[in-house]
Amino acid sequence: MTRTAPLLLTVLCLIFVGCVQRTISITSEPAGALVYLNDDEVGRTPVTVPFVFYGVYDVRLEAEGYRPLWTQHRAEAPWWETPGIDLFAEALPNKKAELKWHFTMDEQVLSEDVDADKLVDHARQLRAMTEKYEAGAGASDSDE
Repeated sequence: MTRTAPLLLTVLCLIFVGCVQRTISITSEPAGALVYLNDDEVGRTPVTVPFVFYGVYDVRLEAEGYRPLWTQHRAEAPWWETPGIDLFAEALPNKKAELKWHFTMDEQVLSEDVDADKLVDHARQLRAMTEKYEAGAGASDSDE
């Protein structure tokens, strides 16, 4: 009898042990943006994906007519995921950690909206700066 009690208790614990479901729900403006988490394509917004670890995630969103958004976002652990307490939280049935992230993308500037004269003038300025820099670097090389 003394051997069966611990065995029975162990079996009951294993049967009733819960598992924390961790998800990240991502929305965006505009909706329908393609989402990558840590360079893995996970779907189009709105999208909900499971995750395993808390910490920093690389997030990339792409949508036609909008500039790609590359950023990092932190998945913060709730208080009950603190080491030690988490052992008990894992045993609770139907425990969920749901994170909600929202991103707003900027519209892409169309090429017709760019002033061609300003662009050419800026290119000339950059070329002049580069030539000036190279001329200065060449003079210092000959001094050696």
